[in-house]
Amino acid sequence: MSFDAEILDRLKKLESKYATIGQDMNSYLDGLLYSNVTTYWDYINLDALLSLQHPKTDFPDEHIFIVYHQITELYFKLALREMEQIAYNGRNIIMESGEDKGWKDKLEAEFFVERLKRVNKYFEALTKSFDIMVQGMESEQFLRFRMALLPASGFQSAQYRMVEVCATDLIRLVHKDKREEMATKKANIAEMVEHFYWKEGAIELASGKKTLTLKHFEKKYAEDLLELAEKYRDRNMWAKYKSLSTEDQRNTDLIRELRQLDVNVNVNWPLVHYKSAVRYLHKPGQDTAATGGTNWQKYLPPRFQKRIFYPELWNEDEMNEWGKAWVDELTK
Repeated sequence: MSFDAEILDRLKKLESKYATIGQDMNSYLDGLLYSNVTTYWDYINLDALLSLQHPKTDFPDEHIFIVYHQITELYFKLALREMEQIAYNGRNIIMESGEDKGWKDKLEAEFFVERLKRVNKYFEALTKSFDIMVQGMESEQFLRFRMALLPASGFQSAQYRMVEVCATDLIRLVHKDKREEMATKKANIAEMVEHFYWKEGAIELASGKKTLTLKHFEKKYAEDLLELAEKYRDRNMWAKYKSLSTEDQRNTDLIRELRQLDVNVNVNWPLVHYKSAVRYLHKPGQDTAATGGTNWQKYLPPRFQKRIFYPELWNEDEMNEWGKAWVDELTK
């Protein structure tokens, strides 16, 4: 049997590819010959995925709670992958010659915009779908099964903290009451991480001490967050934006996507959580603490924390009203 020119050309390219990495193409062709056909369920590990829900109670709505949080973490993973590509200037696919070009030397504004669009779409999908949580569970079931989850809390999502670290200069994540002091003394990374704004949200309301939720989180992730902060010191989204030419920094699409990222992460996402907390935990004259004992009333609303990644891209009025209209509408 003779092969047409297209097949022969591809075989030559495969041979070149494997020769580049010191491998024998014939061995890989044997592997292809003996391997089984890929199925959808095997490729996405469907059986394993559907087995990852382990409720602590018999309340049916706990499954909704678990699955939605797992979906959330997968979206965060996608966002972090896009931010990594921006941080390292994008990665070329393996070329037809088999040569891996690796990371580019220079970030292209167009690439930056397209990856930011992806991150924004992930967060917008999460925000728009959050009614699955807000409206999709019976209040009575949630208020009961939540007691079996103590001291676990969505506050402990390390990937969300990683998105924040990758998005902006660390000083923007320092609690607003400590920000000026940290900036003036030119605090090191470890000092700024210790004063991240969200840590105040995990302080016990009565004693003023760290909650068990925060203690567990720091024990598991403190070193990882510090390492990531070091890694993204000069590679966070703002640093990458400032590394562009003056002309590229004026790119209206890029500015729009950075502003949208700011709103998606610092206003829309925390506020759908606030909406959920109001539905399930707020009663006239009395608020119930979150499962981890976090102070959600002060921690979630952006107008209290002034979480703003890119203040240079907003005017004074916009920053003064940061998140306020959304909360005012919600609490009417």
